[in-house]
Amino acid sequence: MPLTVESLHIGMKVVHPRYGVGVIRSLTEHTAEINFDDAPRTVAPGTSELTSAEPTATLTELQVPLENLIRETAQNVVAALGLEKADVVEGLANRWQRGTLILQSADSSLQPKEVPLETFFHKIVMIRTNLRLLESRINANEKLSEAEKFELHQYITKCYGSLTTFNILFKNKEDQFSTG
Repeated sequence: MPLTVESLHIGMKVVHPRYGVGVIRSLTEHTAEINFDDAPRTVAPGTSELTSAEPTATLTELQVPLENLIRETAQNVVAALGLEKADVVEGLANRWQRGTLILQSADSSLQPKEVPLETFFHKIVMIRTNLRLLESRINANEKLSEAEKFELHQYITKCYGSLTTFNILFKNKEDQFSTG
């Protein structure tokens, strides 16, 4: 999808169909100064088919509590910068902290796979977050009939039911998966 000046920011990587990948250095009301490999160029994003060269996200319809979004974003930034290493994973029961999930094949010639429980727990929590987001997107969809929404919610409920297997990992009962 072509970009507009409003969707750009300084330091953003972009792709131009003729000049390739570049980095935005400055912006005006209608143009962007971009450093491409061969030379800096001034480009009008609205007419140049400029696209993003990096993953982007639109948060206008995101239906998660703001506190959760901010907490997860801050935690990811802290981890990416290597500022601190958390000893305790929020929400994971104390008895599982610093534990390991071991997957052992019936084939003894294969090495077991070890996964830190903190990593596994994070994946489970992300599944829950994505299911909640999916639920809110279904509810907000004006093109689906009530019967279609109900049917899709039934599949989500079944997913929650399957995930109750992992409730033992949660510190707080109210954070656990439930089907009702």
